[in-house]
Amino acid sequence: MPSETQPAEMSVECHCLAVRQAARRITQFYDSFLAASGLRTTQFSVLAKLKRLGPMTINALARDLVMDRTTLGRNILPLEREGLVAIVPGRSDRRSKELHLTETGTARLRAGAKKWREAQARFEAVFGARRSSDLRALLRAVAASKLGDAGNPATE
Repeated sequence: MPSETQPAEMSVECHCLAVRQAARRITQFYDSFLAASGLRTTQFSVLAKLKRLGPMTINALARDLVMDRTTLGRNILPLEREGLVAIVPGRSDRRSKELHLTETGTARLRAGAKKWREAQARFEAVFGARRSSDLRALLRAVAASKLGDAGNPATE
């Protein structure tokens, strides 16, 4: 039976803190590789999703990236300014906006992909292919879980 945790122990045992620290470390690592392409990790992810899935609404892309819509909007602005994505009226609902990957965006994604592959290889060299694969599977399971639906006392 778990005992009351003292505040000093909370930071050591906190799942959220551990995941956020790891995410920041990994993001910094990938950003250092992607810097040569002029992309940050989040921007690379946006371009890669659009390349793989085709045009998407901002809301659909935010859901797919498990990201807040306003945060995604802030990440899209520099991509639009640089001509890497275009925001156009939706095909099915002209009131909605769709994101389209431009030719310039495809070229930048291609340049970033080379650096991304280098980061992937280095990560696996440090942590091992099996541990890296296991980590991705575990993190995908967390992202796909119903944690957001689990009894939030603030909303009950």
